Amino acid sequence: MDDSRLTNVTQLKEFLKASQGMAVSLEEAAIEEKYSFIDGTIDRLDYHTLSKKDKKVVINYLRKITGYKHTQLFRLIKRAGKGKLSKIPYQRLNPHRIYTSRDIKLLEKTDELHLRLSDMATREILRREYEVFGHQEFQTITRISHSHISNLRDSPIYKSSWINHTKARLIPIGITMPPENMGKPGSIRVDAVHQNEVYHLNFIDEIIQWEIAVCVPQICEACMIPAIEEAIDQFPFIIFNFHSDRGGENINYQVADLLQRLFIKQTKGRSNHCNDNALVETKNGSVIRKNMGWQHINQSLADEVNNYYRNFFNPYLNFHRPCGFPTITFDEKGKRHKVYQTYQVPYEALKGITRANRFLKPGITFEKLDIIAYQYSDNQWAEIMRNEERKLFEIIMKTDHRDGLRRRF
Repeated sequence: MDDSRLTNVTQLKEFLKASQGMAVSLEEAAIEEKYSFIDGTIDRLDYHTLSKKDKKVVINYLRKITGYKHTQLFRLIKRAGKGKLSKIPYQRLNPHRIYTSRDIKLLEKTDELHLRLSDMATREILRREYEVFGHQEFQTITRISHSHISNLRDSPIYKSSWINHTKARLIPIGITMPPENMGKPGSIRVDAVHQNEVYHLNFIDEIIQWEIAVCVPQICEACMIPAIEEAIDQFPFIIFNFHSDRGGENINYQVADLLQRLFIKQTKGRSNHCNDNALVETKNGSVIRKNMGWQHINQSLADEVNNYYRNFFNPYLNFHRPCGFPTITFDEKGKRHKVYQTYQVPYEALKGITRANRFLKPGITFEKLDIIAYQYSDNQWAEIMRNEERKLFEIIMKTDHRDGLRRRF
């Protein structure tokens, strides 16, 4: 770039004023070209004799042309004042290598035989190989520090030879992938909420947020299989996908066999993808914990809780409790944003789907569901549900009081 006609600070001011909004720079140029430009400008304008105000103009000019920040420019100008500004060649501070590729391969061989012990244990083995058993090839690597063993394990030579990585145990149950909904109801997400002696199983559809809660006394085959069957039976539409995290309550051969017999695809969450099951995780707090609290519930009352869920709580969630449905937008950068402007009960969301009848189970019609949905208003059913909730928790408290007296004596 030729700027030899700019010979004083006044001309630089006019240039900066006239070039506002224009892309005039050497940002893509090589470092040598930028250094040559800075060095020539400093010498031509006699930078070190200028006033502080004029120096600021020169700094702004160099910043616009080179793209460097103020701090870096101050450092380069200081170097230019001492002599010709040029790129400093890189020189390794300590070019001597203590541990060669031969030593690194000895470390890798030791790790292979002992399945990669801790740093201190590996260092002790290396010491014993030389001092106790007299293997001279270990003489150099015997002096290694335990922290530098980690450094050598990260080296390319070690990684190219290392074959005994930690072997993940592959469980052939479910498919590791995000949940598939295909734009229709029937893809449910599942999670368990632990409350002392009982577990609340939460099932929620991804599209219309139809939610079913089931209570079990234990996470075992005898309890889980009937609970999953009951939950699937309470959904008015056909279930085709069952998604959960990698917990053992759902990832086991008994649940997999049940879903296979029902022709339901089983998927499980991906590692480091917390959004895969985020919907049901949110409902765990806003629905289960908010309504059931943290109070101790005896295992013997799991059936009582289930009756409350089946007859009162689940109909309330799906016919009388509005949920937020997001509207997804994209900005000019392609970033996705969710805006919650639509709120409706899951049943209305189900009826709003085009040709929703095709998703219903055989024997279930919207005429039958309308009787459940519109027999009571939202407040009327919520009042009925809360009265039954009080009765349930009275039983829970009496049972806890009785068991507490038994434990006391």
